[in-house]
Amino acid sequence: MTTLVTGGAGFVGKHLVAALEKRGEEVRVFDLDADSTDGGIKGSILDRDAAATACANVDAVFHLAGNAQLWARDAAIFDQVNHQGAQVMLEEAKAAGVRRFVHCSSLTTLVGDQTPIGPSAANEDILLKPDDMLGPYPRSKLMAELAVIEAARDGLDAVIAIPTEPLGPGDDSLTPPTQMILDFLNGATPAYIDCMLNFVPVESLAEGLIAVRDRGRKSGRYLLGGENISMRQLLEMISNLSGEQTPKTKLPYHVALVAGVFDTGLVSRITGKPPKAPLTGVRLAGRQVSFSSEKAAADLGWRAGSVEAALKETIDWFESSGFLKQRKRA
Repeated sequence: MTTLVTGGAGFVGKHLVAALEKRGEEVRVFDLDADSTDGGIKGSILDRDAAATACANVDAVFHLAGNAQLWARDAAIFDQVNHQGAQVMLEEAKAAGVRRFVHCSSLTTLVGDQTPIGPSAANEDILLKPDDMLGPYPRSKLMAELAVIEAARDGLDAVIAIPTEPLGPGDDSLTPPTQMILDFLNGATPAYIDCMLNFVPVESLAEGLIAVRDRGRKSGRYLLGGENISMRQLLEMISNLSGEQTPKTKLPYHVALVAGVFDTGLVSRITGKPPKAPLTGVRLAGRQVSFSSEKAAADLGWRAGSVEAALKETIDWFESSGFLKQRKRA
């Protein structure tokens, strides 16, 4: 079997490629940072010619490429890359006769404006509308999901995986969950919002994506998540594993929301630098959603591994890669 992984040079992509190669599969990487000497194709998912070349003579496509940040100076980039890029890949995959297409989405598509502030629960049965989304990033990811569903109606054997927050070593681009943990370790975040989090160890996620390809139902959606933990629990875990002091000050949601509006709407607009408190992230955090992956367990036979073990590997990777400004042995 020949498998294409878009975004295969990224955080999740690297772990997925390794898992596929361990199975003996021939893997082709399509990425802006792909290494052509290893058989990869360097290019953009917005380039139809490059996408067509990447899809030629492959059996399955994992579409992971996209912009995974919560803020950009030009918010239009989210729709361009995450939505329109997915549309290009769907069309070229169908034209190439790809037998199965796995689209990697985001848990942010399951949380919307109508989700109550405070504790609630969600799974992949929730299908919100684009106008319900809490920012440009989740809106672009939901638009991509809707494009996948439409492509499945038109005959492409496509399925959707919805990971929670990937956690583990090797996140060189410092996606928001990784950056958050690093900021806590480096003392760059003096306070926190008491939100709910759901992490999935990145190696478990790679196995889950393969399970979605192999056993997922056409046009189905599968939430791939791990343990639901509060921010307070995460901070205690970080402190126990690292020996570092983590913030003790808890911000009320309305205070964090004002800070997010100010930081995102004014400071970042003037400076061009990413906000410390992206408004989309604050709005998501206020909805203390617990996620269930029971459908993936029942249909795919998949469950996530230990979050604590993945967190320890992440902290060790920070240290070995020089990301930590100061470090005390536990």
